[in-house]
Amino acid sequence: MTLNCLITGVGGQGTVLMARLIGNAAILKGLEVLGTETIGMAQRGGSVVSHIRIGEGPRSPLIPPGRADLVIAFEPAEAVRVLPYLAPAGRLLALDRGIAPVTSSLAAGKGANTGYDPPAMAAYLRQSLESRASILDGEGLIRRCGNARTLNAALLGAALKLGLLPFTAAEIEEVIKNALPAKFVEMNLAALKAGQEL
Repeated sequence: MTLNCLITGVGGQGTVLMARLIGNAAILKGLEVLGTETIGMAQRGGSVVSHIRIGEGPRSPLIPPGRADLVIAFEPAEAVRVLPYLAPAGRLLALDRGIAPVTSSLAAGKGANTGYDPPAMAAYLRQSLESRASILDGEGLIRRCGNARTLNAALLGAALKLGLLPFTAAEIEEVIKNALPAKFVEMNLAALKAGQEL
């Protein structure tokens, strides 16, 4: 089996950790994994994109445009930005919760209209991808998890529930237990379960 998975979001949302959890789960199953991420802008609240390629195939860690079987987006604008990577039959799992882009100090606080409209972007994703898009209520998911910092685990749970990843919940739970500091394990396992219950 092969899977090209692209994960996108804004710096600080946990996209890189999610990519590492997926990669570790693949390794535990004995699958070949290649991956890379763009994290240079993460500290500035900029776009972060991780590429995970599971299974035999091309030896480049970068997914070419039009070849992503799965896109997981923590933010609707980032989902729209990476749509050219989605394969014709690819699936999208995204949150509808937006994070406003960083604006200049001149425009900040002066009511400047940046044109950023998360509900409109989520609607565009639903309309353009139809049944290939699963758009989740981000604020509702945070309430279920109790912590925005565990959204990555919740999104993993949702991806498992939808059959988008080739892993069992037990395999992802094992990876979380091995990869995270002990004090964060239980909250992430709870978030994983919350994602599966959506």
